[in-house]
Amino acid sequence: MHHPHHEAVVTLMRRVAAEIVLPRFRNLGADEIEEKAADDMVTVADRLSEAALTEGLAALDPTIRVIGEEAVAADARLVAGIEHGRAWIIDPIDGTNNYASGIATFGIMIALVEDGETVAGWILDPVTDRLCHAIRGGGAHVDGRRVTAQPSGGERPSAVLATYHLDAATEAELCARAGRVFTVAPMPRCAAEQYARLVLGTNDIALFQKTLPWDHAAGSLLLREAGGVVRWPDGSDYHVADQRRGMVAAASPALWDEAVAVLFG
Repeated sequence: MHHPHHEAVVTLMRRVAAEIVLPRFRNLGADEIEEKAADDMVTVADRLSEAALTEGLAALDPTIRVIGEEAVAADARLVAGIEHGRAWIIDPIDGTNNYASGIATFGIMIALVEDGETVAGWILDPVTDRLCHAIRGGGAHVDGRRVTAQPSGGERPSAVLATYHLDAATEAELCARAGRVFTVAPMPRCAAEQYARLVLGTNDIALFQKTLPWDHAAGSLLLREAGGVVRWPDGSDYHVADQRRGMVAAASPALWDEAVAVLFG
């Protein structure tokens, strides 16, 4: 099952990867990398990628607004009303810190939301060309193959904890709680890769601190369509307009229940 714009979106993402993102990978000048905020990078490639994706998506249907991460960084008002009507949400390079450091863990993400719910999502890994996509009610797919989230199969579930926005005491407490029951795995610092790992059985659970819409709109649909869950600790489902901190994604409802009991119980 494909969205009517599926082929056009995939073609656009692959073109941007080939013409803009990959040629600049490990090839950026010092003047082409900036720090937007502490530990939050942006490169010339992010800006060019977003411009090309925005232009391409706007051409597909001028009635759908486009919300890009870098556009919102420049003008926060652009994200207002994200829960009303139809919008494309773009992360032009997810994992920019990795990309700028020459680490090959980054992605391009596009989601289509209607009244705040993701109806279609695409995640491209430019280096491997792996394409994850999902349609609401139509399943999750990796490279065209329908996938169901599988447990990682280790003796203990594999949990990834985003802790770099927490104070040291909170981080230590979370890691100690998790370590009693789970194997704490390293974080890829790239939501595009993290959602793929939850669907493909590398990790079972992920705790995210920041919940910006371009980081989670596409991946949350992918994981849900694969049989997983993405919820706040109070049990409410993730929604793109809600930017609370501390959200838990898991490969199954049972794993989610266990994660919340262990981390917050």
